[in-house]
Amino acid sequence: MYGLIGKMIAAEGKRDDLIRILSEGTGSMPGCLSYIIASDPTDANAIWITEVWESKESHEASLKLPSVQAAIAKGRPMIAGFGERFITEPIGGYGLVKSKP
Repeated sequence: MYGLIGKMIAAEGKRDDLIRILSEGTGSMPGCLSYIIASDPTDANAIWITEVWESKESHEASLKLPSVQAAIAKGRPMIAGFGERFITEPIGGYGLVKSKP
């Protein structure tokens, strides 16, 4: 498995709009086992995104999906910047839906 945890900074007052855009269509990305968007309670503009993918390749392929490309184009003007980014190797745990063989 391949995991990403990243911090995105929304433009002032645009966090909820950006979260809405990021939430659209995330349930239909092949190879995505988990995609969690969270607001940061200590920063009114920060968003944390935690992703688990079957593989790095499935994550990279998702970036070419028309729905993801549209969300990127729509959300880009609302992004002020990025914070930390971590690559992980998820092992398992409660709530992680593994793909069926």
